[in-house]
Amino acid sequence: MALKAISLRGRRTLRAFLQDEAAGGYALMAAAALALIVANSPWAPAYFRALEHHLGFALGPVRLNESVLHWINDGLMAVFFLLVGLEIKREVLDGQLSRPADALLPGAAALGGVALPALIYLAFNRGHPESLAGWAIPSATDIAFALGVLALLGPRVPTSLKVFLTAIAIMDDLAAILIIAVFYTAKLHLPALAGAGAALAVLIALNRLKVTRLWPYALVGVVLWFLVLKSGIHATLAGVALALTIPLRDGEASPLHRLEHALHKPVAFVITPLFGFANAGLSFAGIGLSALSDPVPLGVAVGLFVGKQLGVFGVAFGLIRMGWAALPRGASLGQLYGVAVLCGVGFTMSLFIGALAFQDPRLVDETKIGVLAGSLVSAVTGMTILRLTRRRT
Repeated sequence: MALKAISLRGRRTLRAFLQDEAAGGYALMAAAALALIVANSPWAPAYFRALEHHLGFALGPVRLNESVLHWINDGLMAVFFLLVGLEIKREVLDGQLSRPADALLPGAAALGGVALPALIYLAFNRGHPESLAGWAIPSATDIAFALGVLALLGPRVPTSLKVFLTAIAIMDDLAAILIIAVFYTAKLHLPALAGAGAALAVLIALNRLKVTRLWPYALVGVVLWFLVLKSGIHATLAGVALALTIPLRDGEASPLHRLEHALHKPVAFVITPLFGFANAGLSFAGIGLSALSDPVPLGVAVGLFVGKQLGVFGVAFGLIRMGWAALPRGASLGQLYGVAVLCGVGFTMSLFIGALAFQDPRLVDETKIGVLAGSLVSAVTGMTILRLTRRRT
C-alpha cells in the first residue's frame, strides 16, 4: 500500500511539473518576444538603462550594490537553481531516475547532447581565444521552452516522451551546474568560502536532526547565498546546495515536495520570464544576416541545432539498437528523433552561461544571436518532425 501511495504521489508530482513547465514555456516565449520588441523600439534606451540601474542596501556589515540585471541573474536565478536542485534530488531518489535501468537511456543521451555541441562550438572558435570560454553555451536544454512546444502538439506525443525529455533536461541541468562550478568560478575568497561551508554544515545538521519546517532552511539559505556570492563561486550554486539539504520524506507533507510545489509557479511564471525579458533583449540595429557567420553565433547555433540532435539521438539510437535500452513506451523512432531535435532549444541556461562566459558586450550579443537562431530552428524543426511522425502502436 505504501509503495502504491508513493507511486501515485510521484505521478501527480510529475503531471504537475509537466503542466507548470509547459505553461511556463509559453510565458518564457512571450517574455523573450517582448524583450526583442522593446529592444528594437523607441523604448530601447529606457529598457537598457533600467537593467543597468544599481540597487543596493546595507544591513550592518552586509552591503550590496548591484545592477538590476545582476540582481536578476545572481539573485532571482538562485531560486530557479533551487528548484532545479529539488527536481534533481527528487528524480534521483524517488522518481524517473531512481532506477539505473530507467536512467540509462536519458542519462547517456544527455551526456552525448552535452559533449557534441561543446565540441562543435570549439571547432568553429578554434583560433579565437577570446571566445573559447563560451564552449558550454550550446550544451543545455531549456525544459520550459521544449515542453511548451511539445504541449502544442497535444496527445500526438506520448507522455513517455515528455518524461524522456524532462529527464534529459534535468541531466543537462546537472551537467550545467557542474560546469559552472568548475569552469566559471572566479578567484576564490577563502574566508567567505569557509563561511559558506559553515552555513552548509548547519543546513546538513538541520536535515540530520529531522527538522521539517522550511523557515530555518530558508533563513540559513539566504546567509549561504550571500557568502557564496562573496566567495567567487557563482551565487546561484547556493540554491543547488540548499536544495540538496531539504529533507525528502514519504508522504505529501515532505519538506522537499512542499517547497517544490510552492516554487513551481513563481519560477515558471515570474522568475524565468523575467530572466528572459532581461537577457533576450537584442538590438538588431546594424546587425545583418552576416552576423550569423561569426564564430560565436555560428558555433552556438550549429551546436544547438546539429550537435544536440546528433548527440542525443545518436547515443539513444545506439543503446536501443544494441538492446541495452528500450524505446519510450508508445513512441516511434521518428518521434524520438523529433524530441532529440527539440533538445536544441537551449534558451534560459544557454543565455545564463553566455553571461558568465563573456564580459565583452559584443560577445554577449553574439551569444544571444546564436541562442535565438539555434533555439528557434530547433523548435520549428522538432515540432514539424513530431507532427509528421506517428506514435508506435
